[in-house]
Amino acid sequence: VVDLFKGVSRQDEGAIYRNANRIKKFGEGDPVRNPKIVKPTRLLNNLREVQLKNMLIMDNELKDNNFTVEMETGTGKTYVYLRTILELYKTYGFTKFMIVVPSVAIRKGVEKSIEMLQEHFKALYDGLDIKKHSFVYDSNNPKKISSDFVETRDLSIVVMNIQAFNKDTNKIRQSDEYGQILWEDIKYISPIVIIDEPQKIEGTAKKKSASLEAIEMINPLFILRYSATHKRLFNQVYKLDSYDAYQNDLVKKIEVK
Repeated sequence: VVDLFKGVSRQDEGAIYRNANRIKKFGEGDPVRNPKIVKPTRLLNNLREVQLKNMLIMDNELKDNNFTVEMETGTGKTYVYLRTILELYKTYGFTKFMIVVPSVAIRKGVEKSIEMLQEHFKALYDGLDIKKHSFVYDSNNPKKISSDFVETRDLSIVVMNIQAFNKDTNKIRQSDEYGQILWEDIKYISPIVIIDEPQKIEGTAKKKSASLEAIEMINPLFILRYSATHKRLFNQVYKLDSYDAYQNDLVKKIEVK
């Protein structure tokens, strides 16, 4: 995944952009955007190089900056995408990440992984505390999205249930008492979206689900999809199927005696 964006210049402080349409209230900070990625032609070349290296069918077009990682169940998808976030932050200075999950159970699993991997990642990334840089969106405290996600210049990872924003009636998409709509602010900063188990939220080939439309509406810089059972492969960058997982002793085996 890191090789996909070769050519992005590292931005240590993160560029700050003022939103002219935004009404500033009570000394709020400005939204801080992710750095821009490479041009589509360079991105496609990078993608094809990655696919060639991983012995995958090479694509001839980018599918709305969606990239697919196929990993067998039980081989550490959550670990891989959390570490990918830290690598993208370290390598290119991307700071805004949104992990979208289809259910409370998966969200709890992500929370637990962050907690368990806290010390491990500190050792790998010069003391960077992933737990301090991540939080779970709570509709009872939507302002945390402003302070800890939209306006921070530092690494920020928000974990969200798709149900929190896939309807017009969701609190995050409504105007608050100051006329601020968090949804618009999130759109403005171009977050990197990681979808855990995308097949559960994407609808059919003929009709996109409301959930997928909602994700596309927030103008993600790019989308990374992680699952063992994808319905559709969008620009596949890696494949670890059940056979490979078995051969590499990554899953349990049953023998007939």
